[in-house]
Order: sequence, then C-alpha cells, then structure tokens
Amino acid sequence: MSEIVTSADGKWQTRKFPGVALALAAGGALAVQARINGQLATDLGDSMLAAVISFGGGLIALLALLTLVPDMRAGVRRLVDALARRVLPPWHLLGGAGGAMLVASQSVTVGVLGVALFTVGVVAGQTISGLVVDRIGLGPAGPRAISVPRLVGAAVMLVAVVITMRGGIVVAGAGAWLLVLPIVAGFAIAVQQAVNGRVGAASGNAMTATLVNFAVGTSFLVLAWLVSLVLRGGPTGAPTHPMLYTGGLIGIGVIAVAAVVVRWTGVLVLGLATVAGQLAGSFLLDVFLPAHDEDVTVATVAGLLLALAATACASIPHRERGWSAALRE
Repeated sequence: MSEIVTSADGKWQTRKFPGVALALAAGGALAVQARINGQLATDLGDSMLAAVISFGGGLIALLALLTLVPDMRAGVRRLVDALARRVLPPWHLLGGAGGAMLVASQSVTVGVLGVALFTVGVVAGQTISGLVVDRIGLGPAGPRAISVPRLVGAAVMLVAVVITMRGGIVVAGAGAWLLVLPIVAGFAIAVQQAVNGRVGAASGNAMTATLVNFAVGTSFLVLAWLVSLVLRGGPTGAPTHPMLYTGGLIGIGVIAVAAVVVRWTGVLVLGLATVAGQLAGSFLLDVFLPAHDEDVTVATVAGLLLALAATACASIPHRERGWSAALRE
C-alpha cells in the first residue's frame, strides 16, 4: 500500500490551498446538482429512481469517454495491475457505495427528519470520520495528526451547518433514531473520498477512479431502487426537460476533482471545503435563482461565513508539538 501513498510534504503541501479552492468549487457544483436532482425526483415522484438516473447517466458518459480517451484505458490497466500485485486492496474499489448510501439514507429519512436535520447528521458523520480517516492514513495523503486547528475547524463547521439549517431543524420524535443513518452515511462519504483518492493514485488517472466510483454507486443504487419499487411503488411522472438529466455530468467533475484534491488536502479539509462550497452555492442559488419565495436570512450568511472560517482554520499548516505529535505515536 505504501507504494501509492503520496506524501503530504513537499510539493503536495504547496498544493493544499489550490486544492481547497477546487474543493470549494466542487461543493458549489454539488449545490447545483442537488437542485437539479431534487427537481428530477419531484417530477418523477421517485427520489431513488432520480438517483439511479443521475448516477447511471454519469456512468454512461464515462463509458463513452473510456472508448475515446487512451489515458483512461491506460489507467484501467494500471489499476488492474495494482490489484494483481496487491498494492491496492480490492475493497478500495467500493468507494461509490458511500455515495449510494448517502442517497439511500436521504430517501429513507428526510421525510421523517427533514432536510436540515439530515444535513446536520451527514456533516457530523463526515467531519468526525474525516478526522479519523486522516489520522490512520487511509487516504493517499498519508497520516495526518489530530491538531488543534483541525479540531477547531471541524467543530466550527458543525456549528455553521446548525446555524444555517436551524430554521428547519425539528424534533423528530419517535423517528429520531433514524438520525443514525445520515451520520453513518457521512462516515461513508469520508471513507469514499479517501479510497477514491487511492484508486486515482494507483491508476494514475482521476477519470478512471471516477468511472469505478460511478460503476459501483450505480450498481448499489439500482438494487436499492428495486427494493423501493416493491415497498413504495414506481415513478408517477416522466419529466422531459433535458437539464434535469445533467446531474450525473456534474457528479463526474465533482468526483474527479475530489480524487485529485484529496492527495493535497487530506480527507478532513476536502470534506470541510466541499461543505462550505455547498453552502456558498446554495446561497448564490437562493439569491439569483430562488426555488421558493423565501428571503436569505442573517443566519444563512453567518453560517456561510463560519463554514469558510472553519475550512481556513483546518487548513492552517502546523508543527507537531506537544499532545498533537503524541497522537501519532
């Protein structure tokens, strides 16, 4: 495994801040994707099928690219070789299951918990998992100590999301136990980012890693949709607007960027920057392309600024001294 670990020192350290900027942009793209997929789910009357269409559309586009781009095919060959030489554990190919788990848990829990509480649960799980995943060195950036700036950044991000979403957070009552599902999904997302980075490093091609992610995610989502088809029934509509089918194309860019950037930033900072980018993207959409007649509140702006501050704090380079260095031992 050590053969494909890229050190966070040297040249990768100099790329941390460009990596944060790219992660912020990817988060903004996720906000656009969420708006598109949300409308697709509403028009279909089937949120799980909307996810299948989004992932499946991305997979079809990537398979088409595979036939046209020699570097992607070379990446597949390098990936197969890494698996054969046991440089890359086979389970690292399952990163796409994290995205599928997120969508599935959203479909199951949002009706009970609400979007706000679901989002808080996902961010909490993703942030805690990001700290752990970085600490054990699962991602291609290698082990990263649990430092004070990283802990502060993680805590501030959670506060930022709570402030931003507080108007929609309600007590879930008897269904409160369902909050476990988005928290677990958040854990899975951080692991997904780490192993996708490993796959990207092993294949030497971010688009190859993205193809693997979409293939696995689509497979899991198709199975989940078949289950929901039995339990809930099928779609009730057939939207025709072509823009509603572009969510997968946006996802390709997001996953590819994350597979590269995680080598420079580590999993925690990638996750925080992506969440901050999502909040910023949602804010801009609400200002310029509002979906509802709701005003942007002071809490929304305050939460966004806190999220950006949290990302900046966690990105601060540090010297490992005292208890922070001891945590590596």
